Amino acid sequence: MERQAYKLPDDFFFGAAMSGPQTEGHWRDGGKLENLWDTWSDLRIEDFHNRVGSYAGNDFTNRRHEDLVLLKSLGLTSVRTSIQWSRLLDADGNINPEGEKYYHELFADARAVGIEMFVNLYHFDMPTYLFRRGGWENREVTEAYARYAGKAFRAFGREIRYWFTLNEPIVEPDQRYTNGAWYPFIRNYARARAVQYNISLAHALAVREYRAAKAEGCLLDGSRIGLISCFTPPYTRENPSKADLEAVRMTDGVCNRWWLDLVTKGELPEDVIRTLSSRSVELPARPEDKLILADGKVDWLGCNYYHPERVQAPAQGTYENGVPRFADPYVWPEAEMNRSRGWEIYPKGLYDFAMKARDEYPSLEWFVSENGIGIEREDLEKDESGVIQDDYRVDFVRRHLGWAARAIQDGAKCRGYHYWAVIDNWSWANAFKNRYGFVEVDLEDGYRRRLKKSAAWLRKVATTHVVG
Repeated sequence: MERQAYKLPDDFFFGAAMSGPQTEGHWRDGGKLENLWDTWSDLRIEDFHNRVGSYAGNDFTNRRHEDLVLLKSLGLTSVRTSIQWSRLLDADGNINPEGEKYYHELFADARAVGIEMFVNLYHFDMPTYLFRRGGWENREVTEAYARYAGKAFRAFGREIRYWFTLNEPIVEPDQRYTNGAWYPFIRNYARARAVQYNISLAHALAVREYRAAKAEGCLLDGSRIGLISCFTPPYTRENPSKADLEAVRMTDGVCNRWWLDLVTKGELPEDVIRTLSSRSVELPARPEDKLILADGKVDWLGCNYYHPERVQAPAQGTYENGVPRFADPYVWPEAEMNRSRGWEIYPKGLYDFAMKARDEYPSLEWFVSENGIGIEREDLEKDESGVIQDDYRVDFVRRHLGWAARAIQDGAKCRGYHYWAVIDNWSWANAFKNRYGFVEVDLEDGYRRRLKKSAAWLRKVATTHVVG
């Protein structure tokens, strides 16, 4: 997209995205239970970049007010974080009073600063004791999640207006169960899809709890429920074969349409389920599930967008371990890459998603719930005064916002933009390897916050709604 100024609507909101397990720290304080990241950190700390496990987050708990004031000073009006299941409830599934107090204080502080909190209920951080009972493979755990959601809605429903059930529900099936990249390193495609199916049920059960809490008068007027999902628009080679197009269909079906159909239609894509079944991947469906999934429709959707997916027909029908193989990667010769993260930078993909939503899901409102660029060794980009010169971040966000503005002009129901993560935070096994923030977190100076060069640009865009 050519360099020019774009004006976003006056009611388009700007905010920051973060999560509880990546920022809070205090992993054993206040009655908090162990979650899977704590367990993995204890068992194999060497798996984490520079041996930095889940313990610290980015010191948000100790700097909460300072960080909220900082975000507000950058022109941001909202912040999305997550409640940690392992902090709010005890091992019997009851409210942990210290955990409840933690979040009441956080939400009160945000209100005082003038920040609207968006609250997500799950960000890959299952309590370990529930994982040991089968995790998302166990229906009882999906039901436990719904009870947790119901308790959260009723505890904080008069404080929070915007709720989300899950963040990126495709990621755990892929990272824990297909790729084996996350603890406990399982590689079983059928189990991954069973987990994906049960997560879908968990979402729908949580929405059911939300509707019940709303009917009871426990929620604020104008409250909304949504899902936050990552979308990777799939592309293939020019002049594709039928097999290439089939690879696109299944990639899109499992990763994207699955969630879009769930939140707009209350069902899962039948063509995808039929294809899975033809490859001996059977979902753990029960007769009552259609009624449960029907409750999965939401008020709006969060779209996390980082990169596209480029695929082609698979060279073989299965991997060496017998995992069904529906697509192989396609290396697009013109791809622009973020070499730190290994992800393609393709801002137009956001526009393409927006047009898909406009045309195929016309009633769906959505916002960009995450978008950002992570760069390794940003300390090498400091000028003589110690300020990180991150013009690449401005360029990345400017181009994505430009395509968002064009999509809105072309009829997309895109309502806002949350950047991941305005303040550098801990990022799973990568720890602090790749930095995303407009604000630096200096680990060698007690987590001190310092504005990067890009922060001034963010403030101007957020306050003027002009992207230039």
